[in-house]
Amino acid sequence: MGDLAVTDTVTIPGAELRFSFARSSGPGGQNVNKVNSKVEVRWNPATTAALGADDRAYLLGRLGSRLTTEGELIVVSDRTRDQLKNRADAQAKLSAIVAAALFRPKKRRATKPSRGSKERRIGEKKHRAEIKRGRRGDD
Repeated sequence: MGDLAVTDTVTIPGAELRFSFARSSGPGGQNVNKVNSKVEVRWNPATTAALGADDRAYLLGRLGSRLTTEGELIVVSDRTRDQLKNRADAQAKLSAIVAAALFRPKKRRATKPSRGSKERRIGEKKHRAEIKRGRRGDD
């Protein structure tokens, strides 16, 4: 089993992923009673070699509610009748979850409005006030 590329810099080694299979509750008719097409992928982010210390701490903080008491992230797929397709789907789900959890939003840097923009805003307010003043019938 191959490695799972999450981002350009993070790749989960295939040896760290544990797969288990079960009978699916999804589509399949009579086939569902005899084929183990449901896939469950388990991965432990606390012990992985794929992440540095800071990424690991950030990921564990973001995924804390999704982890088991053993610290494993479990992803399940029973979308199709085919075990291989479900396996690929579960890996894609795991990759998307980890990539989303590792995403750090860009910090907002506070800026001030420029002098020109302030002048334009005040000028527009004065212009608007002049238009409204012109509507009044000062008799």
